[in-house]
Amino acid sequence: MRLTRRKLLGAAGLAAAAASPGAPVRPITRGPKFHWFGYYDKLQFDPASRYALGMEVGFEHRSPRPDDVIAIGMVDTEGGDRWIELGTTRAWNWQQGAMLQWLPGSDREVIWNDRAGDRFVSHILDIKSRKKRTLAAPIYALAPDARWAVTTDFRRLNHVRPGYGYGGLADPNRDVAAPEDSGIWRVDLATGKTELIISVAQAVRIPSGAQDWGRATHWFNHLLVAPDGKRFIFLHRWRGPRHGSGFGTRMFTAGADGSDLYVLDPYGRTSHFIWRDPGTVLAWAWHPSHGDRFYLFHDKTERVEVVGPGVMTENGHCSYLPGNRWILNDTYPDRERHQHLYLYEVATGRRLELGSFSSPPEYTGEWRCDLHPRSSPDGKKITIDSPHRGNGRQIYLIDISGLV
Repeated sequence: MRLTRRKLLGAAGLAAAAASPGAPVRPITRGPKFHWFGYYDKLQFDPASRYALGMEVGFEHRSPRPDDVIAIGMVDTEGGDRWIELGTTRAWNWQQGAMLQWLPGSDREVIWNDRAGDRFVSHILDIKSRKKRTLAAPIYALAPDARWAVTTDFRRLNHVRPGYGYGGLADPNRDVAAPEDSGIWRVDLATGKTELIISVAQAVRIPSGAQDWGRATHWFNHLLVAPDGKRFIFLHRWRGPRHGSGFGTRMFTAGADGSDLYVLDPYGRTSHFIWRDPGTVLAWAWHPSHGDRFYLFHDKTERVEVVGPGVMTENGHCSYLPGNRWILNDTYPDRERHQHLYLYEVATGRRLELGSFSSPPEYTGEWRCDLHPRSSPDGKKITIDSPHRGNGRQIYLIDISGLV
C-alpha cells in the first residue's frame, strides 16, 4: 500500500518508507552516529552474504575536512546486526566513501583508502587475524582475481568534482587542462607497485563526434573492471566555460594494461553504468536513436540496444542480480522527495517495486544520500543507504528472497 505524504509525516516532519509487502526492510545500523556504504558497483558483502561493510561518521551536511576521521566497519547481519569496527580513514567522500570493499573471492580480506602524510594509500586488512598491510597507492576498482586494481587522481577529483575526491592534498595540476602525468594507474595488490597506463592528455588527443574542448578542464572518474578482468571502463569528463557547473562525458573501454582504447559512447552524456558481461555494458546515456534511456552497449562496436523502454525511464544506479535475470535500480528524489527502488525482469519487461524512501531536502548536492542499491552474492538481500526514518543516513537491508 502506498501511504500518503500526510500519513507518512512524523514528529520531525520526515516521510518514512512505503515498502513492498514481499520485501521486508530493516535497519542494520543505528544512531547516534551515521552510517553508509556508498557506491553500487562495489562488493559490500562477503561471499557468504553475511557480513556487510560500512562506514561510520559523527556529522552530516558539510564537506569532509582533512582532519575528519571516520570509522571503517562491518555488520553481522546474522548476529543481531552487530557493528564490528575494522579501522579508520582520512580519505573519504559522501558518494563513494573510502572505496571500501571485499577483495573478490575472499571471505577475510577487505580494502579501503586512507591518507598517510603527503599521499593517499590503501589498506588491506585480514578481518580474522587483524593483520593489515598498506599499499603506497589508493585504489578505485578491483580486478576479479584480486591481483590488481585501477585508480585515478583523487586530488584532481576533489578539485573538479567535490564529493568524489579526497581532501587534504592539493592537485598539482590544478591549472593544467589535460595533464600528461595524471590519469589512470594500474596498482599491483601484492607489491603496491603503480604504473600510469592512460593519461588525461592521451584521452583528449583521441577525437570522437563533434566535441569542442574549448578551454575545458579534463579528468577521469568511475572506473570498473570487466567480469573477466580483460578490460575496464572509465568516464572521461570535461568542463568548459559553456558547461557552467555541468560537464561533458565520454565512456571509454580499455585493455587491462591501458592499451586498445575504445570510445564506447561518444555522445557526451554517459551517466551510471555496469558491466552485464565481459562484452556488454548497461548504461544511462543519450543516443540519437531514442534520446535519454538505458542502453546496452556492445564493447568495441557501434551496436546499441534500448533497455526497459517505457519502464526504466529515469536515470539510476543500475546493477544486475546474480544470473542477470533482474536489473536492480533506483531513482533520484521526485517532487515529493521520494526515491524509488525497483527490480526489472529482463525477460518479461516487468517492473517490481521494492519501496519508496523519503529523502529530506537537506540531503542535496555533495552530501546527498542516494540509495545506491547493492545486492548480496546469493541474490537474496539488497542494501541501501537512506535517511528516511529521520535518524540520518543509515544502512537498510531488504529481504527479496520471497520475490526472486
